[in-house]
Amino acid sequence: MNHLKEAGEHGPSVDYQHPASFDKQSGSRVERLFFNHRRIVVVLCALITIVLGLQASKLQLAASFERMLPSEHPYVSNFRQFAQQLSGSGNVLRITVATKRDSVFYPEYLEKLRKINDEVYLYQGVDRAYMKSIYMAAVRWMAVTEQGLEGGPVMPDGFDGSPAKLAELRNNIERSGQIGQLVAADYKSTIVLLPLLDVDYNTGKPLDYQALNHKLEQLRAKYQSQDIQIHVTGFAKVAGDLLDGLRQILLFFAVAIAICTAVLFWYTRCWRSTLLVVTCSLVAVIWLLGLLPLLGFTLNPYSILVPFLVFAIGMSHGAQKMNGIMQDIGRGAPKLMAARLTFRRLFLAGLTALLADAVGFAVLMVIKIPVIQDLALAASLGVAVLIFTNLVLLPILLSYAGVSPTAALRSLKAERMESEDGQHRKHPFWAFLDLFTERKWASLAVVAAAALGGAGFVVSLDLKIGDLDPGAPELRADSRYNRDNAYVVGHYAASSDVYTVMVPTPKGRCSEYSTLLRVHALESRLRALPGVESTLSFVGTAKNGLVGFAEGNPKWYELSRDQASINSVTQYAPRETLDAQCSFLTIQTYLTDHKADTLTAVSRLVDEFGAQYNSEAARFLPAAGNAGVEAATNIVVKQANRQMLMLVYGAVIILAFITFRSWRAVLCAVLPLVLTSILSEALMVWLGIGVKVATLPVVALGVGIGVDYALYVLSVTLANLRAGKRLSEAYYGALLFTGKVVVLTGITLGIAVATWAFSPIKFQGDMGILLAFMFLWNMLGALILLPALGHFLLRERASVGVGAVGGETPASLRQSGVTEQVDAGQQVVGL
Repeated sequence: MNHLKEAGEHGPSVDYQHPASFDKQSGSRVERLFFNHRRIVVVLCALITIVLGLQASKLQLAASFERMLPSEHPYVSNFRQFAQQLSGSGNVLRITVATKRDSVFYPEYLEKLRKINDEVYLYQGVDRAYMKSIYMAAVRWMAVTEQGLEGGPVMPDGFDGSPAKLAELRNNIERSGQIGQLVAADYKSTIVLLPLLDVDYNTGKPLDYQALNHKLEQLRAKYQSQDIQIHVTGFAKVAGDLLDGLRQILLFFAVAIAICTAVLFWYTRCWRSTLLVVTCSLVAVIWLLGLLPLLGFTLNPYSILVPFLVFAIGMSHGAQKMNGIMQDIGRGAPKLMAARLTFRRLFLAGLTALLADAVGFAVLMVIKIPVIQDLALAASLGVAVLIFTNLVLLPILLSYAGVSPTAALRSLKAERMESEDGQHRKHPFWAFLDLFTERKWASLAVVAAAALGGAGFVVSLDLKIGDLDPGAPELRADSRYNRDNAYVVGHYAASSDVYTVMVPTPKGRCSEYSTLLRVHALESRLRALPGVESTLSFVGTAKNGLVGFAEGNPKWYELSRDQASINSVTQYAPRETLDAQCSFLTIQTYLTDHKADTLTAVSRLVDEFGAQYNSEAARFLPAAGNAGVEAATNIVVKQANRQMLMLVYGAVIILAFITFRSWRAVLCAVLPLVLTSILSEALMVWLGIGVKVATLPVVALGVGIGVDYALYVLSVTLANLRAGKRLSEAYYGALLFTGKVVVLTGITLGIAVATWAFSPIKFQGDMGILLAFMFLWNMLGALILLPALGHFLLRERASVGVGAVGGETPASLRQSGVTEQVDAGQQVVGL
């Protein structure tokens, strides 16, 4: 075997064939602290894992309507300011009971509807004062009779299902104004509307959406029959379905973990090192899941992906450490020495990469939506845990376990190919990648990247903010929920997507003619917008009152200028249209969907109308209702999207510059990431995915994962350049050391998350496609575009150091003391 040596930071050269010469006091203080106390570290980690594993069992999965609200947006501030008057108009569940017969007016249907109404009335979390159905006394009718204006509950007193009572019920419904609201226009279904409280007043506990969903499915199974179908829509049902879909999500996680394990074993042919890499990545997940309940956090349907992302990042870094140790053992180093040398080479690069990951998630904190901030904290915490489990614990465990001799020799296969019989024959695949350090291929790669980036940028200009599909885009189009939603939209003017305009007025003056005239004008403009089905306000009640005073003549369906006649009908107005003190009006706007374009058009109109007509007598404020909340969310996400990207890239650039001390090296590392970000947005446009709460974190993740690959490849390349090698030789050495693992993890993780495309949960499928694309493109960027840029930006002479890249030695290299000695065609790289 060749005589190979490697320098430590604080000691003389160490001969691979004479490990006794290795000074255990060499290396940095951090290295000596951990490796000179290995047993203590392992025991402490085992104890922490047990304790946090027990804590992880206490972690709860929950969803919260309140935590979906962009807390600092003016729309939400308006909503909260008038929350008391708006009770029952935010988080609303609709249970639509439909019949296949000609109409709902037959005793069997109405008896089932009564039982459903009475049963759901007692559900925990229902705001019973604002519950509505034709059986609730608050739903009333108004009509003109010989005695004047009369009214009463829609459901007749003493209803017994007789033909006379059925006729009376039908007459009351027609006089109530509830056709298209609570009763379908074809009389084949009615709605039980359940406003929900996010926090139960009696217990003080958050509403359990999963338990509620189970009750709703039991209700459906109990009362649904051949003649009667039940459709359930609303945020609570979506959240419940996502939480119930956890089993499918966990199944795909398990498949992804199995794929990663199998491919890693195929690469190493060593069970012990494969299992240690997987185990340390899973330990990081256990620590994260145990820390969350200790810190008062829960997992929600949007942050459920965080544990797997932590696992994926851990696998990427763990495979690099395992590969380095395996190669050193293959060269003849004992397992402890191999572990320390690999720690010495890659700790700072790995630390910088993980810090970049953490920063990528942490910048999501700029988005003032609690559910995203929870995700950012959880992901940042997970990445922080990886710094210890995968950068420290894994090398220490491998220093005990080592790797199989056969696996160690296989890891040097490419190097042996190059040095056999003194012939410098490069591995075909690595030789192909090495071509991109030459001018011809480098120019081709840069031009192709510029063309792709330009085309991708043009396509990305069409990227939308928010949902692009009707119903619940988090679920498949053919899911039960989306079929239910399509039924409601198709049969009711009052859809489940409600945008509420708030109109506060001085006390007792909400019914003034001048105010109602402006409300009427805004309603008319709203109804003219595409995507608006209907509106509801006190103006409709006032017009019906004038018709009543005119002996029911529909020609008088207009606002009366007589203030007394308007005031006389306020007592008959639906409670959701004005408050008891006549100081607050609402305009309920029912939308066909909550697509981004629909919400943007409505919000723009209301903002412009308010700017023109707001006065002391009345102000027109957006927005309440579930659609109003989503409009505010879209605005916040749009504002934060570019800001978040700038912060992520700013942080990555600073960290890369601290590591390499060279603007040239920073450009080589960052420009491939920029290309991936642009192409990812173009892919979102092509797939019809909008930027929203569920997709925004993936954008930040793509930058973090990409810089991992770039840092590992670039660090070793710069080390070789500093040792005096040409760029081609320097890059080829990096490929043999860290590049092969970049390929391994990029392809493995890409395939693993691509399996999510088959998930019944659509947003998991979307995340899988986007993550697979980012893993693969970031890998290609680090292996092709990075060396191509290096051809134009990195200098090769050791006399200028890697400051080739700027004239200074990178901090990571200065700290570790990099040397490289080549003998008989073999290479050792040390960082």
